[in-house]
Amino acid sequence: MAKTSANGTSRPPLNREKVLHTAIRLADEQGLAALSMRKLAQTLGVEAMSLYNHVANKDDLLDGIADLVVAEMAAPTIDEEWKAAMRARATSAHEVLLRHPWATGLIGSRLNVGPAMLHYIDATLGCLRTAGFSYQQADRAWNAMDSHIYGFTLQEVNFPLQPDEYAAAATQFLPRIPADEFPYMNALSQLVIDGEHTGIADFDFGLNLILDGLERLLTGG
Repeated sequence: MAKTSANGTSRPPLNREKVLHTAIRLADEQGLAALSMRKLAQTLGVEAMSLYNHVANKDDLLDGIADLVVAEMAAPTIDEEWKAAMRARATSAHEVLLRHPWATGLIGSRLNVGPAMLHYIDATLGCLRTAGFSYQQADRAWNAMDSHIYGFTLQEVNFPLQPDEYAAAATQFLPRIPADEFPYMNALSQLVIDGEHTGIADFDFGLNLILDGLERLLTGG
């Protein structure tokens, strides 16, 4: 049954899904550090204590939003070609984490046993195991891929320059890296200044290295 808010307007009943999705929206808009139970309750138009009917505590809230973010990531299926499936998995995860810049650190710092994460990991292991990797190899394989996904995303989100600022930054810092002292950094910077190299980190470059290495492991090449 709909309840009445403080201003007299009718609002739909609160549930866990609405609480978690509102928390994600707040984190997207203001950052995870700004997310508090009090601010979340104010956004929902309820008393803070009302939230505890739907989340046990702040940790439960964080676990819940982390699992919802994982639910946005495409999980591989065992009937796909493993390399294409893992590439799609990585690309999807990277895109999701860029949509929620706060989520990379949160997911990487918690032991998530939510339903989305359990399905995601099981599907990943199933894809790799069906392809012929041992369980030990599959475990190391998806961890290596996730290290690339999460590490690259953290760097991309936090890097202090925008792509269109690289050449100007290289020009600014070139006097501090003279060719006689730092010949290779100087040469690379000059390529960026001249427009022969963007300097922008390439997600697919690292992903291809990992996938090609895993393929060699699988085939014994």
